[in-house]
Amino acid sequence: MNATPISPPIILASSSRYRQQLLQRLNIPFTACSPEVDEHPEKGESASQLAYRLATAKAYALSTQYTEALIIGSDQVAALDDLILTKPLNKATAFNQLKQCQYRQVTFFTGLCVLDSSQQRHKTIVEPVIVKFRELTDQEIHDYIEREQPLDCAGSFKCEGLGIALFEYINSQDPNTLVGLPLIQLVRLLKEFGINPLLQQTKT
Repeated sequence: MNATPISPPIILASSSRYRQQLLQRLNIPFTACSPEVDEHPEKGESASQLAYRLATAKAYALSTQYTEALIIGSDQVAALDDLILTKPLNKATAFNQLKQCQYRQVTFFTGLCVLDSSQQRHKTIVEPVIVKFRELTDQEIHDYIEREQPLDCAGSFKCEGLGIALFEYINSQDPNTLVGLPLIQLVRLLKEFGINPLLQQTKT
């Protein structure tokens, strides 16, 4: 019986438990490792460009440590019109962000990179998700921040938790993208690098 060759090691360039949980759904072995990358936007850089650059940079940041692997880099940037919404880091900023977002559409750009470190060859895509925020009272915003503590989340919310109650609708091609890892696009990219999650990877 012919067996599928074992895949190269797969590295997730992220310490996010949410991204790790998403990748586990593909049932392929991987190692998670946090890259060291400066996430500040460059002058004149759009949200989409920033997401693209950071996803690629995070994959390459681990390429010297993992020289023969497929490295998955991902990063998400939220934008209200042309304004990039950073991680709030404190409750006052989180409140102001959510107050500013009510009634309005926010676009979340999730960059996804797959890097073959042995060949220094990569492919990167950016997947957008549009979210419409509903009307929010000050008390709702304060209570949400206290309960969810979304201080390290772009846009001040966690859609995988109570943050879903902030929205009127979500427009997305992949429900996983807003959490931070577009699995549909990831499966496509992995197949381009010779890894098919639907086929068991075993030694010959």
